[in-house]
Amino acid sequence: MEHRSGPGQWVYQGRTISVRVDPVKVRTIFTSREVVVRVPAVAVIAETRDAQIVMIKQYRWAVGQWLYELPAGKVDGTESPLVAAKRELQEETGYMANEWRLVRTFYPTPGYSDEKIFLFYARDLTYAQTHLDADEEIDTELWDTHKIRAFLESADDINGIALTGLQWWLCKDID
Repeated sequence: MEHRSGPGQWVYQGRTISVRVDPVKVRTIFTSREVVVRVPAVAVIAETRDAQIVMIKQYRWAVGQWLYELPAGKVDGTESPLVAAKRELQEETGYMANEWRLVRTFYPTPGYSDEKIFLFYARDLTYAQTHLDADEEIDTELWDTHKIRAFLESADDINGIALTGLQWWLCKDID
């Protein structure tokens, strides 16, 4: 088991992430762990009344390509994950949902980050209006079961949150 062997040192503090180096003792060896610290995030599997999933397409600078994703974003300030999920769904897609369920929480990259994802399932959607941030360029699409299966079977470089959420949706047993 690893144990902290002293105080961590902040080496970078940014707008969306920070990096801390923690001194650690593993058995008899002293080493360090670099940790990307990030606020919690949410993602939404939003299902329309005709069993289609709301997907977004967004350019991701870090990987240099457009990715299909579930609507998602970070939890701001003191808001709850559910409030953040509702806000992100409407901001990015224009949809609001009457039914919400927390599906799962998970750590997408625990080898180097403490980021925690709250994955929600939303249904009984109505369309209002998007409220994209000034620096966001997002296309919204509705995918049926066949499109989702084809995507999961053939696409490379899939967003991990979308992979998790879409596979859950295909296997779900919901009323």
